[in-house]
Amino acid sequence: MAITASQVKELRERTGAGMMDCKKALTECDGDITKAIDWLREKGIAKAAKKESRIAAEGLSKVVTCGNKACLVEINTETDFVAKNESFLKLLDTTVNVILENSPANNEEALALVVDGKTLNDLFIEAVATIGEKITLRRFEILEKNDEDTFGIYMHNNGAISVALILKNSSDAEVAKHMAMQVASMNPSYVSRADMPADVVDHERAIQTEIVKNDEKFAGKPEKVIMGAIEGKVSKALQDMSLVDQIYFLDPSKKCGQYLKENNTEVTKFVRYLVGEGLEKREENFAEEVAKQMAK
Repeated sequence: MAITASQVKELRERTGAGMMDCKKALTECDGDITKAIDWLREKGIAKAAKKESRIAAEGLSKVVTCGNKACLVEINTETDFVAKNESFLKLLDTTVNVILENSPANNEEALALVVDGKTLNDLFIEAVATIGEKITLRRFEILEKNDEDTFGIYMHNNGAISVALILKNSSDAEVAKHMAMQVASMNPSYVSRADMPADVVDHERAIQTEIVKNDEKFAGKPEKVIMGAIEGKVSKALQDMSLVDQIYFLDPSKKCGQYLKENNTEVTKFVRYLVGEGLEKREENFAEEVAKQMAK
């Protein structure tokens, strides 16, 4: 199949690989971006794609708590200018609080909630009409803790990244905040290796197996040595995905698991929202956009 320039561009942004390598990978994988990423990693050309590289849409997220409940919400806009608009900030605040109070099951139920005689959907429509830009409720999540637990809350850059987590059997707000900051900055996927689905581990092992096979320094080595190298690489790759196995950002001499153990607690769950994660950004030439508006 024909490989487009936009496919090559996306693969380059997600892997950091060269243009020709990206084109070859896409050709080998019939244009499948996900398979092409794996192909590049297997050849040692690219590291694991980071979700941050797919950031596109604008907007903000927010976390609020009340008693034993916490709520995270993300609302998307077309431009970052709108995210600073007073009307937008009011809509974000209203949305997160009404969802926290009512615990809807999904976006459809959330938008049907009534605020001062109007549905939340009506408020979004009014905001779009006032601001002149598409505004959407993308996602939300509600966390519930026990009385003896503590929420860890952190919002980076006014909500470009928002994190909420549950610290078990602890009232230590400082530890809770530090762990929320760890999740925000280091972006783990799971609390521990025990939480990782088997297919995630198997997938990483398959990638690392191909990497070792393509590494000349392992040519002719005994099977035991090769298998040891593969497992070592798998362990290192999965460490970055596991919160308790990550290096603690405030003390590089220890891992997060050790820090939590020293404080007689553990993280049972976390949620991290990175605004625009996984969405395709609208790319337009600003001068051309202005020209379009002037021509109307």
